Amino acid sequence: MSGLADRVSNSAAVSPFAGFPEGGSLVVFDLEITAWEGSLARSWSGPDEYMEVVQIGAVKLDAAMPMAEQDSFEILIRPEKNPVLSDYFTVLTGITNTDLDREAVGFAEALQAFAAFVGDAGAVYSNGGDWSDLVQNAGWAGVDWPFPPGLFSNLRETIAGALGAPNRQAVSSSLPGQLGLEEVPGAHTGLGDSRAIAAALRQLRADGRL
Repeated sequence: MSGLADRVSNSAAVSPFAGFPEGGSLVVFDLEITAWEGSLARSWSGPDEYMEVVQIGAVKLDAAMPMAEQDSFEILIRPEKNPVLSDYFTVLTGITNTDLDREAVGFAEALQAFAAFVGDAGAVYSNGGDWSDLVQNAGWAGVDWPFPPGLFSNLRETIAGALGAPNRQAVSSSLPGQLGLEEVPGAHTGLGDSRAIAAALRQLRADGRL
């Protein structure tokens, strides 16, 4: 990164997980990102493989147990570098090029809408480094970063530790099943995976493992 992207990255330094806020609201979010067969394994190093955000999904929760869902958010984003979605991505997520034509907005608009949804929530969590993908996409789009420093935390290592599993097994959509819970609809969509993460957090907190 350079220029604006560097400044965005510096301003968004992720905070270590140190427990949930004692009151108010928190946000759990998940991204869907352009992908191709094998792109995850090769870390998107193939020709013209950019990790462009296609969907942001999120839930706002009461920070206190039982972490009731207060609101939800989902938005589709039109990728610029690879505007045509791969068949692999569509099969995985169910998101089609027709969906983008009908519903998608530009990244800048989507980021501002997400920031408005987050509002005054005390913390924003993801199961992985999703925040860094937002940072990178903000740099590509040349937009200002609308969040204060330290708002975002990556819970992947914490969740995996609580499950007693390697990080790679703490896949968002599989978390409820690993805890003996019912499957959450919408696997591999931003909102579905956000709700799956939230379900796992509720159970882990109820078990005293978080």
